[in-house]
Amino acid sequence: MEKDRLAAFSDGVLAIIITIMVLELKVPHGTGWADLAGVLPVFLSYVLSFVYIAIYWNKHHHLLYTVNRIDGLILWANMHLLFWLSLVPFATGWMGENNFAKLPTALYGVALLMPAIAYYLLEKAILRREGQNSTLAKALGRDIKGKISPVLYVTAIVLAFVNPAIAGAIYVLVAIMWLIPDRRIERILAE
Repeated sequence: MEKDRLAAFSDGVLAIIITIMVLELKVPHGTGWADLAGVLPVFLSYVLSFVYIAIYWNKHHHLLYTVNRIDGLILWANMHLLFWLSLVPFATGWMGENNFAKLPTALYGVALLMPAIAYYLLEKAILRREGQNSTLAKALGRDIKGKISPVLYVTAIVLAFVNPAIAGAIYVLVAIMWLIPDRRIERILAE
């Protein structure tokens, strides 16, 4: 199978995920600043989740650029990733609607941890198909951000039951960490 079909399907799913999240944003009932402040937690959780989905879209785009052919394992690994990403709108809404309460904030962390694991498994499926001398293998290198992120998510999930604000700060920190451009694949392709 050609990778273009997989990329197009994944792009469509990610677009739907973002659409679902934005449709959850409700217009405040009133015209004052206090009315707008009432929807601030929902808006902030939406912004953070939008950034995460955008990060995954970018990483997925670069990842698939390294692939020559798709096999069944890669298809299922990709579907596994999309499944976990499709749960982000639920976790986003629950956390925002409940003003970053402990359990919703912890569940949000699970909704971030599981796509990270699924993305890692997708990388492994591609490496299995493409080989250890492939473009992706060369580009990944030590993958420090990819190894640190799940540890930070687990830490934040635990801390959400103690102090949800600290957990939220860790979620933001990981997003910022991934917003810094990761040029590993681009650099290998340019060589």
